Amino acid sequence: MSVSYMTHPLIRHKITLLRKENTSTNEFRKLVEEIAMLMGYEALSDLETQDITVKTPIEESVQPVISGKKLAVVPILRAGLGMVNGILALVPSARVGHIGLYRDPETHEPHEYYCKLPDPIDQRQIVVVDPMLATGGSAIAAVDFIKKHGGQKIKFMSIIAAPEGVDALMKAHPDIQLYVGCLDRELNENAYICPGLGDAGDRIFGTK
Repeated sequence: MSVSYMTHPLIRHKITLLRKENTSTNEFRKLVEEIAMLMGYEALSDLETQDITVKTPIEESVQPVISGKKLAVVPILRAGLGMVNGILALVPSARVGHIGLYRDPETHEPHEYYCKLPDPIDQRQIVVVDPMLATGGSAIAAVDFIKKHGGQKIKFMSIIAAPEGVDALMKAHPDIQLYVGCLDRELNENAYICPGLGDAGDRIFGTK
């Protein structure tokens, strides 16, 4: 299994600001984007490159560029949308797909209502983003859908996660790479991450 926990002080600092209940919607949204960009820098460190010849103002030179098909960023709706621009700031040419899931309030099981992925998805490095990894149900379902559509190279990025979610996701999909900003203590009886930061979607979009 490949799980990476972020230790960079800037990431940890910004996650602390996210947790504060008096952080405004505007600030929360900006922090999520900044954290996604910092985590993306780490998660994309193994992108393959190829050499091309470029002409500088001085001379011709052989230099590396990202090779192969473009990156695909796939947010889990709706909270995952808050992380997309952070990745696009690093790789503006990336394609963006969407997976719509909602969690049953009683059973906490995920249900799909939308799935649209860039084509051909099988040739792309896919980065699935969702600010919170709680039970792991939505994450597992999202990766299931991507694999059914032919996706193979999958990374998953989450700002905070519960141990239960990490264990469930990696047990279901041990072949993916998981990047976690901070591993929290546990889930409570309502399947909320503790200490957590509340509902990421509501805080990003200013809804209740």
